[in-house]
Amino acid sequence: MKKFALIAAVTLGLCACKNTTQTVGNPLFNGEWYADPEGVVIDSTYWIFPTWSKPFEEQLFLDCFSSKDLATWTKHENIITTAHIPELKEALWAPSAIVKDGKTYLYFSINNVGKKHTIGGICVAVADNPAGPYSPAKIIIQDIINGAQPIDQFVFKDDDGSYYMYYGGWKHCNMMKLGEDMMSFVPFEDGSMVKEVTPENYVEGPFMLKKDGKYYFMWSEGKWREDNYCVAYAIADSPFGPFERVGKILETDPEIGTGAGHHSVMKGPGAEDWYMVYHRHPLGSSDGNHRVTCIDKMIFEEDGTIRPIKMTFEGVTANPF
Repeated sequence: MKKFALIAAVTLGLCACKNTTQTVGNPLFNGEWYADPEGVVIDSTYWIFPTWSKPFEEQLFLDCFSSKDLATWTKHENIITTAHIPELKEALWAPSAIVKDGKTYLYFSINNVGKKHTIGGICVAVADNPAGPYSPAKIIIQDIINGAQPIDQFVFKDDDGSYYMYYGGWKHCNMMKLGEDMMSFVPFEDGSMVKEVTPENYVEGPFMLKKDGKYYFMWSEGKWREDNYCVAYAIADSPFGPFERVGKILETDPEIGTGAGHHSVMKGPGAEDWYMVYHRHPLGSSDGNHRVTCIDKMIFEEDGTIRPIKMTFEGVTANPF
């Protein structure tokens, strides 16, 4: 009887271990100061490209992180520095990455154009591996168009193979169509090069995804240093809109964190595995640059709307491909 009891206990113990789920914990990256996270899945690996959240004059490089399961992250340092773009003087931020024909195109903003500098704006570099080494970078948008500061770019691939860039600060959002080289722009069908697609209350940080034939356009509202920073969204039948605001889906939680925003979305292996990656200010922090990268589950309701994100300290369950 003792032998059978021991076997049963061991079996139960094994079952308990097998059913235990591991949550990744928020913030990610050991709480290091990173913001504006761009999350993307490349070759069954999760990648996050964030801004190093320090004063503008110290933001002179980009790091990125990779993980096979969302729980264990490898840091890849200095993937972009002044060596890639000598024009960089300050404010290297808001990266966005996409893969085309096996190459990773990394877009980012430099120099706070329009406020302190005349040279800078949105840049792109290319590599055979998401962690680099990257080519010398090229400035591809420098002008202030439709009142939009050239920052916070996001590149979206539509089902027909078209690549669109959404970008803009100062409460204006533009979109442009990328050419085959992913470093230049081509006209839209109507001959225009730039379309303004600014939704209600837009400030910065555009993001687009497509699900079940619908285009979900998201953006950040409020002031990034303050508690009112948040994420809202619209749903449209076209990548051009019109984008009629539905409501907020991520905002301050006085028990978890403040100023949550500038997000992206990663798709996991399951049909409903959607993850919002974002930054927030830790409770009690008074430094506007004190932003940390976090991840929480994003859920679509049956009617196609997005359930407001519940920020957590636990994060999501580890989920390898």
